[in-house]
Amino acid sequence: MAVELTIAPAPARGRLSAGALPVVIFLLLALIPLIAPIAGGGYLVSLGARVMIFAVAAVALDLLLGYGGLISFGHAAFIGLGAYSVGILAAHGITDALVALPMALAVSALYAFLTGIVCLRTSGVYFIMITLAFGQMAFFTATSLAPYGGDDGLTIAARNTFAGFALIKNERVFYYVVFAFLLGSYLFCRALVASRFGRVLRGAKENPVRMATIGFNVYRFQLVAYVIAGALAGLSGFLLANATEFVSPAYMSWQRSGELIVMVLLGGLGSLNGAIIGTAAYLLTEEWLSGFTENWKVIFGPALVVVVLFARGGLIGVWTEVRRRLGHG
Repeated sequence: MAVELTIAPAPARGRLSAGALPVVIFLLLALIPLIAPIAGGGYLVSLGARVMIFAVAAVALDLLLGYGGLISFGHAAFIGLGAYSVGILAAHGITDALVALPMALAVSALYAFLTGIVCLRTSGVYFIMITLAFGQMAFFTATSLAPYGGDDGLTIAARNTFAGFALIKNERVFYYVVFAFLLGSYLFCRALVASRFGRVLRGAKENPVRMATIGFNVYRFQLVAYVIAGALAGLSGFLLANATEFVSPAYMSWQRSGELIVMVLLGGLGSLNGAIIGTAAYLLTEEWLSGFTENWKVIFGPALVVVVLFARGGLIGVWTEVRRRLGHG
């Protein structure tokens, strides 16, 4: 008599909890401008926009770091290039986002392509060092741009217009524009990771030799991922320039690249949700501690080390472990 074996699907509650997390994240972000009048006014809206702007860059970096295993210490260079695209165009009287945004994306993607051709021929610590070198090259190039402020940076007279309309001059409208870009970036990266491209990228992270043996050109897949991440970071730079109405070489310093890596690690590697959560946790904790003391980094640094050492999988990993324990309790 034949015996049929059936494999029970994962509990619906677990799948629902995992799938509900991004909904909760974006719902909370969408509600911030609505609760701002009773919780913190314009400051809360401004802080929320800043968190989302850096979350775009963190999501892009997680695509490289978490799914591709590519530790880039030059990711902030793409943010700076996107921001300077806005600033330089504005200095020449071109202030429409329909020109500035494609330019920011194109410049960042082109720089990612040209540097990625070289960087991705290395691996490990050599890849880290060469991305750092290219990032610093962009940084020192920006400091030498005397017509555009040099070390002092460049002030932008006003935010970009959209087809001539000053839509994002209003803080709430700008907030929801940033929200839409973050949501679009998240959904795009999520679809990319779930696609055949994403499976090859993750396979190359685990065993590039095996992926090459079965016929995939690992170098090309990694280069495409590098260019996509660079373009998304350029989008973050475009938004940052409009948020602050100022661009500076500091946007592309290696310290900023290091902060982005910490954001991704803090949230949890290989989790796009974690990249957003890690960015929020990093920036909000920084904001909170800086209100107590000017030497807040003395407290923040050791705290981050403890989290990275003992919270396996970052904050997402902690949450998953808590849910698992509660489920078995």
